[in-house]
Amino acid sequence: MTAANLHRPRQVSEEQRPFSLTVYLLIVVALSWPFQIAYVLWGFDKTQTPLMSYSLSSLSMVMVAVGTFIAGRYVFRDGFADAGWSWGKPRHYLAVFGLVIFVWVVPTVLELALGMRSTPTGVIATEILAVFLLRFVATLIPAFGEEFGWRGYMLPRLAQRYAVRRALLVQAFVWWAWHLPTLVGFGARTEGVGGPVLGVAVVLLISIVPSMMHAVIYAYIWSSTQSLAVATAYHSAFDETRDALETSVGFGPFVDVVWQNIVLTLLGVVLLWKGNWKLDRGVMLEEHEPGWRVKAET
Repeated sequence: MTAANLHRPRQVSEEQRPFSLTVYLLIVVALSWPFQIAYVLWGFDKTQTPLMSYSLSSLSMVMVAVGTFIAGRYVFRDGFADAGWSWGKPRHYLAVFGLVIFVWVVPTVLELALGMRSTPTGVIATEILAVFLLRFVATLIPAFGEEFGWRGYMLPRLAQRYAVRRALLVQAFVWWAWHLPTLVGFGARTEGVGGPVLGVAVVLLISIVPSMMHAVIYAYIWSSTQSLAVATAYHSAFDETRDALETSVGFGPFVDVVWQNIVLTLLGVVLLWKGNWKLDRGVMLEEHEPGWRVKAET
């Protein structure tokens, strides 16, 4: 891994307060978890409409941004200049969409082509694409909520406090832990594992490493492109490609358990170890605060 050890003294206003991860998470969790818990309680209910489930899940993601805005604007008062306010480049979008296709579309085609399960009847490719495009656009706002909070705001502040890999792992664990209500809900409803308690334990155990490594991938996309837009597009495309395929052709264990987890885990480990990370807040703020001076240390 290559990471410049750059120190940029910042002219901190008297009103600015030191960032506290505990306080930040208390704000975000207090605002977002009620909707995530509601999603588990009612969104999983098959008697409810898909719109109800989608709305509750999306609101929990949006509230991450609301909590982040409150923290950055009114609590710590350190602003959002380093969040990644650029559109990125076309090649960035091609790369992240290519990754999404590799994670979801490629194994689905392989699973069907190799006869691992039969192709459902009545499936029309244009309908799958239409559903994906509609949901992709709708999910951009919730996806931005998470990326703005976890990567655009929390991660650079962790990078000020910890070494690069430790900062990445902390944000990865926080991202996984934020999903605990949903993970517990899935685990409690998992059949064939000896009851809800064991089901929860299995889901938590299986999910933690792939989820944390996926958070590292999210962080690398944001860091390497310096763009919330690219990270948001990836987040929305990942979720909605998965959902569009799952609700149409469906997934077997090869796609949903084996391929996805292996690909995300291996890629996350490689990026964590060898990635060229740009996490120094001074680097990200250079264009916004040209008065900073750079001192490189070896």
